[in-house]
Amino acid sequence: MSGRNPAPRRSYGGRTAEERRAERRERLLSAGLELFGTQGYAATSIERLCSAASVSTRNFYEEFSSREELLAALHLRLNERSHAAVSEASAAVTAEDLPTRIERAVSAYVAVTASDPRWARISFVEIIGVSPDLEALRLEWRERWADMIVALADDAVARGEAVDRDYRLTATAIIGAVNNLVHHWSARGQDVPLDAITAELTHLILAVATYSRPSYSRPSQP
Repeated sequence: MSGRNPAPRRSYGGRTAEERRAERRERLLSAGLELFGTQGYAATSIERLCSAASVSTRNFYEEFSSREELLAALHLRLNERSHAAVSEASAAVTAEDLPTRIERAVSAYVAVTASDPRWARISFVEIIGVSPDLEALRLEWRERWADMIVALADDAVARGEAVDRDYRLTATAIIGAVNNLVHHWSARGQDVPLDAITAELTHLILAVATYSRPSYSRPSQP
C-alpha cells in the first residue's frame, strides 16, 4: 500500500454528490406527490415530473426506472409512515381499555394518511390498476395491515374484551372501510372534521370486534 490518503469527495456549494443526488430524489418525490396527487398518474409524463422537480431526464433515470417506480416509492413511503405511526401509538396505550386502544390506532393512521389529500388520492385511487407489479405491492401492504389488525384483535380476545373468532375477513373489511372513508373525506374537500372520521371508524371497529356473528357453512352442492 502506498499510504496515501484517499482523495476527498468533491463537493459543490458545500454539498457532496451524494447529498445533491438525495436532494434531487426528494424533489422528484415531491413532484410526484403533487402531480400524481392532483393531476393523476395517467396525465403525468416524465417530462412534467422533471420540469416540476427542476431536474433533467437523465437525473430522473438515475433515481427511478419509470413513472411506475416513482409511484411505488410514494405508496411505500406513506404505508411505512402510517404503519410506524400506528405501531407507536398502539405501544403507548397497551394498558388502556379496548375503545382507547382502537381510537389511538385509528387516530394515528388517519393523522398520516389524511395529512394531505394528495397522499389519499395516490394510495387509494392512482395506485389501483396501473400494473400487476403495483397491484402485488398494494396487496402485500393490505396483508400487512390485516396481520396488524388480527394481532390487535387476538390481543383483545386474550384480555376478554372481544369475541373469540377468526378476524381475517373482518380485517379486510375494516381496511376497506377505513381507506374508503379517508378517501371520501379527502375527495369532498375535507368538509368533515377529522375527529368525526376517527370517531366513526372507532365506533365501527369496536362494534365489529364485540359482535358475535352466527357461524355459517358453505351450502351443500346439489
